[in-house]
Amino acid sequence: MQQGHARRIEQYYDTMEEQSLCSSRENWRNYLNFLFDRVDFDERSVIDIGGGIGAISFFAGAAGASSVICLEPESSGSKDGMNKTFRTIQTDLDLPDVSLVNNTFQNFDPEGKSFDVVILHNSINHLDEEACTRILKDDDARETYITQFRRLYDMTNPGGDLVITDCSRYNLFGLIGRRSPFAPHITWDLHQSPSTWAKLLNRAGYVQPRIRWTTFNRLGSLMRILLSNRIAAYMLTSRFCLSMKKPL
Repeated sequence: MQQGHARRIEQYYDTMEEQSLCSSRENWRNYLNFLFDRVDFDERSVIDIGGGIGAISFFAGAAGASSVICLEPESSGSKDGMNKTFRTIQTDLDLPDVSLVNNTFQNFDPEGKSFDVVILHNSINHLDEEACTRILKDDDARETYITQFRRLYDMTNPGGDLVITDCSRYNLFGLIGRRSPFAPHITWDLHQSPSTWAKLLNRAGYVQPRIRWTTFNRLGSLMRILLSNRIAAYMLTSRFCLSMKKPL
């Protein structure tokens, strides 16, 4: 990593900590290093779909991305403080090339832009929640998502990286019909497994699926290593990271 980027990234962690946007600087650092361990942001264009206040978007900008679009429909309405928080972070970090677009992916017009890195951090099931619940049993629901993924594929540059995080629908507590104490707000039937997403994305053209499992950010590195596997995830939060590529 270039020295300038390293300084900017430390400024990013300073801001996240000062604004109370992460519970622990080091835990957040470890989590982002896990998500993007094979992603180079330097001089690359990025779109962060469902990016919220821009926590991931600003990391990409600090790591050297040439341009970043944070696509967040919720910021244009019910969550009035979201835009303000985004602008505060942007001012603190002096990252004018990170922009907030108040729109859904379905209605987003890239205006001819394409992207080297595409990120869906806890947002893939929100592209169409109704269709997402029916993917395993309904061809129309699968085609709905494949259509969106093909559109996403067309916006991705050759050799581009796709990084997706979410919770899998397969979880011990979902199986027994109980709310998980580790993920109490998760409605399991609104989610799909990473292998299901990988198959649909492959039909849209993405290749080289890589599935990894993660757990609580607050745990130390040793416990993260011990618990970052499919079995432990099934017992806890079922949180995964799926990475794929667009062929050159």
